[in-house]
Formats: sequence, C-alpha cells, structure tokens
Amino acid sequence: MSEPASQDADVKTVSSEADIARLTDHYFLKTKAIVERYGDCPVTYAVFLRRPVLATPRLAVDWLERVALERGTRFRIELNYREGDWVGAGEPLMFITGSFVHLVDLETLYLQKLGAACVAAYNAYTMCVDLPEVAFLAMDARHCAGAEMAELMAYAASVGSEAARRANKAKGFVGNATAATAHYFGQPDGRGTMPHALIGYAGSTLRAAEMFHETFPDDDIVVLVDYFGQEVTDSLEVCRRFPEMAGAGRLGLRLDTHGGRFLEGLDPQNSYAVLERHAPKSIRGFRTDAELRHLVGTGVSAAAVWHMREQLNRHGFDKVKIIASSGFSPAKCKVMAFSHAPIDVIGTGSFLPENWGETYATADIIAYDGVPKVKIGREFLLRRDV
Repeated sequence: MSEPASQDADVKTVSSEADIARLTDHYFLKTKAIVERYGDCPVTYAVFLRRPVLATPRLAVDWLERVALERGTRFRIELNYREGDWVGAGEPLMFITGSFVHLVDLETLYLQKLGAACVAAYNAYTMCVDLPEVAFLAMDARHCAGAEMAELMAYAASVGSEAARRANKAKGFVGNATAATAHYFGQPDGRGTMPHALIGYAGSTLRAAEMFHETFPDDDIVVLVDYFGQEVTDSLEVCRRFPEMAGAGRLGLRLDTHGGRFLEGLDPQNSYAVLERHAPKSIRGFRTDAELRHLVGTGVSAAAVWHMREQLNRHGFDKVKIIASSGFSPAKCKVMAFSHAPIDVIGTGSFLPENWGETYATADIIAYDGVPKVKIGREFLLRRDV
C-alpha cells in the first residue's frame, strides 16, 4: 500500500471532473463511456519506464489519492520501491488497482506527474554522488515549462539528493531558486544573490557587490564575476573590498563564463598547464571529446576552477568560496569529480532530462477482475506473486 500523502506536499492538483476530461487523452474518455455502459470491473495497472530511474512517485500518488477521495472510491496503490530507490528498465514502479471506470481516464495525468520526475531524480542523484563534498542549488525554474513542471523538477532534485545522502553521505541539494518549492529542500524561501542584469545596472562587478551588501548587510555575498570578461581581476577587487567577509568564508565568487571564451588568463596551453599542476591524471584519463571540453575547454572548465582557486590562494583569499554554474549536467559533474575541481557550490538546472523521450512513463492493465491478462510482449509486467 502507498504511504499517506505528505502533509507538506504542495501538489499542483487537477482534480475537477471538467479538468480531467479536458486534459486526458480522448480515447480514455471513450473507453470510460463504454465500460460504464457494459459494466465496470476491477483492474490492476502496472506502471513503468523503459530506462533505469529513481523511484519518485509521491506527487503522482498524492494526486491519485485525492481524485479517488473526490470520486468516492478507493485505489489500492502498491509501491514496489521506496522513494529514491533505483529502479531497473521495465520494472513496475507501482501497481494500481481499482474501478476501471474511475482509473481509465486518469492515466494521462498521473503519468505526466511521474516519468520526468523519475529521470530528473536519477540525474540529480548521480551528480550529488559524484561530487559528495559539493553543495548544490537547484536553479531549474527558468528552464521549466510552467509552474507544475517546476514543482516536479524541484521535488525530483530533492529525492535524488536525499538518495545520494543515504548512499554516499553527500551534501546534495541544499536549496533552490524559488520560494514556491523551497520546502522540498527544508528551506523557508528561495536562495540566490545577483543576476548578470544587476552587474550591468551597477556598471562594475565591484559596485554590484557593494550595492548588494548595502541592501542586504546581513547576507553573505556571492558575486557573479564573468560579466566583463575579467573573472580574476574583478574577483580580487571584490575580495580586497570585503577582506573581513573574505576571511570569514562569507564571500563567494560565481563562475558562469559562457562557452564562447576562456576564463581570464586561460587559453588551451595554460588550461593544460593548470591541470598538470593539480590533476594530471585527469588529462591522461579522459575518454571523450566532451570530457576534454569540460576539462580544458572554454567556459567553466575544470581548469578554470583550478585557475581561480590558484589566484585566490596566491593573494591570501583561501577562504573565499567558488560557486560554479553553466551547464553542470551529470556528465560535466563526473568530469569535475575526476579532476578534483575545488568547487564549493554548484548552481544547476541541468538535472532536467535532456532526452524527453526517456521520460515517457507507461501504464498497462495486467489483470481484469483479478485474472492476469496483458498484451503480447508485456508479459514481463505480470505480477510475480500471481
């Protein structure tokens, strides 16, 4: 049986009959009408994905239970995995048993709440496990197709993060960008400091930092430093302006250099040299062109992070934190791990699924009125205890 719906869940629910009818696949509505005419029967659905994922069922289950309550019926939802468990390709995440009339028109909507979340949780988990000493911030909201997707993705990141904590004592995701979903990370509000827009408004990186501090004097400062292409120069200027905060570890520098250029002071030759000094095995161990780009290419590469750490330490700012962003996908995080890049925090929305086709969850009926029956080719879904 499923666990009770979480009291703090902020489920964006579509539960009115009009909304369900408007948003569900039409052939399910026609099937509902036929079954109502010829006689209802209990059915059992198996719900699965075609790729390995992390079990992330809560929002789908909460929604199903709410609809069942409003319809005056009950669904027996058997979760085959705990939240955050690894699930193999084709393995049923859950079985749902109930009235065919009441279940048939819900498939479209509960699958929407399941598939993408399971894949995003898997991605978040791998990122956190590969970099257990790094704290992550979920900055995915701007990349989501609306508030409902943003909720699914925040929830997914929190599930993957918690699984990584259990598996590898990872710091994981410690917050996110918006207040609406901050509760998934145990926070009362969203987190963030300044966008590039503020740097442009202020006229200099230093002035933006000063404006931020004057407006929020009790907050730690995290400064974007790539706006003028002078990441090292502007970073050192900010550190010298706020030496006490720098010494107390309350100053952070966010590297967000885009992929069209190298961070200040780097080129291909210098990038290789930096990694030779700090992580020589990473240069000798890369396997793909993508890994090489993450190591010594343009943008926020492993070499860029090491170079920034070198410059800060050389000038006595060893307590200043480095926050990295810009395309930190599972693949890029893996490269940062084997290059031992000295990152304190990663801000990322790149745990969102890249290949949307991999997020398609599927539900097949595997029993009618208690009798096992499934379409040819899906026998692997049949319950093993039947």
